[in-house]
Amino acid sequence: MIVSAKGRYALRVMIALAARENSEPVPLKELSAEEEIPHKFLEQIMTELAKAGLVESARGKNGGYLLTRPPEECTAADILRVTESTLAAAECADGGDCPRAGTCPTLPMWRALDEAMDDFLKKYTLADLVSQRV
Repeated sequence: MIVSAKGRYALRVMIALAARENSEPVPLKELSAEEEIPHKFLEQIMTELAKAGLVESARGKNGGYLLTRPPEECTAADILRVTESTLAAAECADGGDCPRAGTCPTLPMWRALDEAMDDFLKKYTLADLVSQRV
């Protein structure tokens, strides 16, 4: 699995939101400048995160984005599932379109790797990642 720029940016912006101790909406322009993420690209990312229910947007003069749940309840896996087309180590790990899925000796290995990666990403909450900020 290679995490895309979209996934890395989504993690960074979610950490930035989690690091704020107040519950005031953070303007997109501020997040874009702070995290050095192109505004238009961040807008697309935030739309996806909002559709997934990880953030909510507030409109108006004091508008911006807020987390929808406490940082302790949102994991890296939650965020990357929204931004990445797959978190699978191999395309065939789900056995879907592979004609050899029933007899493939490597399929159990790919599935175990996927499970290990998912378990690993679930261990890291936004709160954990905020505490590791440099």
